[in-house]
Amino acid sequence: MAVKIRLKRMGAKKSPFYRVVVADSRAPRDGRSIEELGTYNPLKDPVEFNIDEEKAVKWMLDGAKPSDTVRNLFSRKGLMEQLHNAKNGK
Repeated sequence: MAVKIRLKRMGAKKSPFYRVVVADSRAPRDGRSIEELGTYNPLKDPVEFNIDEEKAVKWMLDGAKPSDTVRNLFSRKGLMEQLHNAKNGK
């Protein structure tokens, strides 16, 4: 089973709010997820992004691939660097 870390859209029409979830890559965007890792609200100024960093790094070490958008959010938060350091034993 291929596992992805991606955004699940919530909120009303024209006011998106997202949950960062771990899901099977074959599941629909807003369908069933394995675990919820955090939230992302692009409408706030500044953008609000909350994530459980330990769970996210653990899932990526176990083979979960982040989507492009989630990868960019993780990079801004410093999670991709943590992942790199964890893989290389630093």
